[in-house]
Amino acid sequence: MSTPHNGAEIGAIAQTVLMPGDPLRAQFIAENFLESPVCYNRVRGMFGYTGTYRGVPVSVQGSGMGMPSIGIYSYELYHIYGVERILRVGTAGGVANHIQLRDVVLGQAACTDSNFADQYDLPGTYAPIASFHLLQKAVQAAQTLEIPVHVGNLLSTDVFYHTPSPLPKWAAMGVLATEMEAAALYMNAAAAGREALCIVTISDCPLRGESTTAQERQDSFTDMMRIALETAIR
Repeated sequence: MSTPHNGAEIGAIAQTVLMPGDPLRAQFIAENFLESPVCYNRVRGMFGYTGTYRGVPVSVQGSGMGMPSIGIYSYELYHIYGVERILRVGTAGGVANHIQLRDVVLGQAACTDSNFADQYDLPGTYAPIASFHLLQKAVQAAQTLEIPVHVGNLLSTDVFYHTPSPLPKWAAMGVLATEMEAAALYMNAAAAGREALCIVTISDCPLRGESTTAQERQDSFTDMMRIALETAIR
């Protein structure tokens, strides 16, 4: 059974899904890391593939940009396709002073300026957090691969071009990096009783005016991909 956004049939998607924002990064991961990848989705150009990694079934699919987009795709993966865990492999802007271009950050939690949580009608403010189980495995995978990582708080924002920038205030509260998807993913996982973890590579440091190219973001941030894949099979 397909959905309006996903052409996959039931059973075509593995229980673990790597989810980059960019569908071309999904294609890159499938073609360079998965064995015998099969494309299960092309709807809206949001490529999805299933293959194996070290003999374990793994899928990879784009999520698009922003919380509404990943909210739709992750909801359908959890509730319709029976996915158990989603590992977001995305890009982020470095916020903390010690965070540098190409650093890998594991999102322990996600602050947000979004009202995504309003749908749950909670009597307070919800704190979106990662699965500790996945976070622990990702840290162990990074150590095995000898890839340095930072673990800490992300900011998931609905606004990319924000003037004046609120990032110095978030940095003062210990936020490491800013992106646009983790909070919604963590909330969807919690509501579904499933697992999620956001692994990001720093593609730019907006407070310092530093950035990487679109091509670099698409196919050269392999450290986070390797960490996510090793996490998926542990």
